[in-house]
Amino acid sequence: MTVVTTAPASRMSCCVSARIMVSDPMASWDSAQFINKPPEASMIKYLGKEFPSNLACSYVRFDIIRRILTRVFGYNVIMVMGITDVDDKIIHRASEMNMSPASLANLYEEEFKQDMAALKVLPPTVYVRVTETIPQIISFIEGIIANGHAYSTAQGNVYFDLQSRGDKYGKLVGVVPGPLGEPVDSDKRHASDFALWKAAKPQEVFWASPWGKGRPGWHIECSTISSLVFGSQLDIHSGGVDLAFPHHENEIAQCEAFHQCKQWGNYFLHSGHLHVKGKEEKMSKSLKNYITIKDFLKTFSPDVFRLFCMRSSYRAAIDYSDGTMLEAKHLLLVVAAFVEDARAYMKGQLVCGPIRDDVLWERLCHTQEAVKAALADDFNTPAAVDAIMDLIHHGNRQLKARTKEPGGPRSPAVFGSIVSYIKQFFETVGISLADRQLVSEDSSRATLHSVVEELVRFRLKVRQFALATEAATREAGRQQLLDRRPLLEACDTLRQDLAAHGISIKDRSSTSTWELLDHRTQDHKPGS
Repeated sequence: MTVVTTAPASRMSCCVSARIMVSDPMASWDSAQFINKPPEASMIKYLGKEFPSNLACSYVRFDIIRRILTRVFGYNVIMVMGITDVDDKIIHRASEMNMSPASLANLYEEEFKQDMAALKVLPPTVYVRVTETIPQIISFIEGIIANGHAYSTAQGNVYFDLQSRGDKYGKLVGVVPGPLGEPVDSDKRHASDFALWKAAKPQEVFWASPWGKGRPGWHIECSTISSLVFGSQLDIHSGGVDLAFPHHENEIAQCEAFHQCKQWGNYFLHSGHLHVKGKEEKMSKSLKNYITIKDFLKTFSPDVFRLFCMRSSYRAAIDYSDGTMLEAKHLLLVVAAFVEDARAYMKGQLVCGPIRDDVLWERLCHTQEAVKAALADDFNTPAAVDAIMDLIHHGNRQLKARTKEPGGPRSPAVFGSIVSYIKQFFETVGISLADRQLVSEDSSRATLHSVVEELVRFRLKVRQFALATEAATREAGRQQLLDRRPLLEACDTLRQDLAAHGISIKDRSSTSTWELLDHRTQDHKPGS
């Protein structure tokens, strides 16, 4: 779907059009309305196990899209997240734990927010809870009934009448309602009708309504919340691919029936599942093949997970394994190593041969155009990352032309521009590149920084002394180096010991530099 922006047209996959790319000018947009479907509160924690990474992948992907819309294309994104804080699972689990459904839902909601913050997912503009909108939900159902698209039953239930939609139902994923007929042991008119209001069962939480005591159905909650904030039209609706049918399809039916409009949602973005590599099954609690966010973050950083998510289309299923995570981590380390080398070159600490800055300026301009075009094409983050890595490849080729002769012509400006652009790109999508200069202002951190600086400086002097030869003859010089070898070995040992504590030292031709490693992995960057 083509979205006209100030940059190249942004194309978003539109499921309403069966994934056909259609033109829909949006040049007049000042803001974008975005609703993201969260997990029900009961799914956030199950039998003491936290929020799984399968759902986290979806939220990180849509967070990246939100950041791109805001920071690349300049849209003022208004994001709403509805919280389903009452449903069958919550009621059942609260009963088992001998606590109120509201208390349990609040507990799970806070844990969900903490996990999202740990993954650097931006909070929505607005949180709306189902239990806070019951009067509006009842009014919404009454409106659908008044427009002839729903009916109440003697048992106190209210159902959406799918037959009243005719051939309009199913336009999202091309699904046709099931066969007609009165189902056995049901008060529905048709087997395919779905609940808008459920009559309360004994000992269940309920609210008073024109149809008796009960609570909302699943689909009506999201339709009401979206309409409450955005009115009769929604720009972007997102969620996992498993929500396309029946959830999003039923939301469309409800909203178009209530608002009496031809098209309620303009864009539906569906995230592919996170799969266990080598298996067709998705990562899920029911299959007990998942890792929690808290456990994951003990090994890998949120930046590594974010880059992992960017290496495939948001629509595609993605394979999870230690290998794929290590690949993402390696890419991030390659980026950080290039940034460090480029900065060393700009400071005169890395001596290279003549730099073809004309080639690098041209490559930088090409990369900027390629990245913007990729992000405008259905948020093609894999292509954008590839363009960035290609730029780094060309930069590294120039930096590898080392020379031991200082004083030649230098081109720091082009590397300054490249580093600035690369950092800006990753910051745009929520990834922070490791930078030892960006340490906390906390006094203990500042003290650590000073101590490491002094230690690295002292080690450099020892190393330079061990490598220096002042002897008059070649044989005497060789013997001098042998005598000082223990000093070099001690310098190497110190470097290895510091790496184990998260500090990486790089020895260059005339100086030594250092940086902090990711404390979760404490791996050396390439070239260390």
